[in-house]
Amino acid sequence: MVVVEFINCSPFMGGGDDNDRAKRNSEWQHEIQLKLPPLTRIPTIISTCIWRKRRVFMQSFSLSYQKFVDFALDETKRHTHLVPSPLQEKFNTMSCENGKGEIRMLSFQAAKIRLLRSLSIETETMQVLDFAVFPEAEYDVPIFCANFFTTSASNIVVLDLNPLHDIIYQRDYSEKYYKSLIPLGQKYAELLPWGGKLTSESIRFFSPIVIWTKFTSSPQTYDILYSAFRDYYKVWLQLIGKAVEETDASQIFGNCEAQHKYLTWRAEKDPGQGLLKRLIGETLAKDLLRSFLFNGVDELGSKNFLDYFPEYRCEDGTVNKNRSIVGKSFENRPWNARGEFIGNSF
Repeated sequence: MVVVEFINCSPFMGGGDDNDRAKRNSEWQHEIQLKLPPLTRIPTIISTCIWRKRRVFMQSFSLSYQKFVDFALDETKRHTHLVPSPLQEKFNTMSCENGKGEIRMLSFQAAKIRLLRSLSIETETMQVLDFAVFPEAEYDVPIFCANFFTTSASNIVVLDLNPLHDIIYQRDYSEKYYKSLIPLGQKYAELLPWGGKLTSESIRFFSPIVIWTKFTSSPQTYDILYSAFRDYYKVWLQLIGKAVEETDASQIFGNCEAQHKYLTWRAEKDPGQGLLKRLIGETLAKDLLRSFLFNGVDELGSKNFLDYFPEYRCEDGTVNKNRSIVGKSFENRPWNARGEFIGNSF
């Protein structure tokens, strides 16, 4: 960011008529332009105002999501002992096919945590963060999920504690994990408003405190997002820290299948897979999706996508590529201020 400070702007304060002042104004601004490096010269401003002191900020706002990842790792280490995942050896960095970007990956595991993984993409035109933490099957704790896509003009954000089990019809799970978090969700729902249509198929994987938003890039909103990420992640660490290990085999199986269903949906319908295919090609993108981002989809269960979601079956037995089959979407947040689902039944 370049700051130019005008303390005694004499060209604006001299005598003479308007033409004289305008001439001196132009000459002075031209002099200032010549003193600045080429990429930071300020645009010509024609003004009839008298400026005694003013600061002009050249907006060169850029961001990196690395501090989000650093915070999450540091905070996790305060609660448990992280060790590198076996995935780290294979999935660490990749270069984009056009040579104009890089994909960086980190993965860890710990007591109660099956996988903590992060994927960051940086190119000349965008920044992407896909950060998630999956609990071991002995715990029914929600899945921490942060998906951020940023360009110079706009941002698309999803931040949530994705429910492992149904929260629309199973009120006990919702009350167990989300009832006390509703004020936190309401706080950020006001600061980061609902981002528009979300399909009914997708909504089942989100919680009442989900942040789904779109906004124009700015340092202020970026700071709000960072605050939300910190608060949500601290809450998730508290939940996993307090979680009691399940010993009932049927409950463990149910948790495992629920996580496998979630991974199966994401691996097939995640909107980011088109971007990955463009950046690294279809073969590498598929491997990255199934083996890293949604690791467990080939290990935690034997069911396929159509076993879980038969409504997507085409007549020839293939999976319908559409994101939505029902055709219903939610233009506004489908939960009220108490965290109760107020959307129509699916």
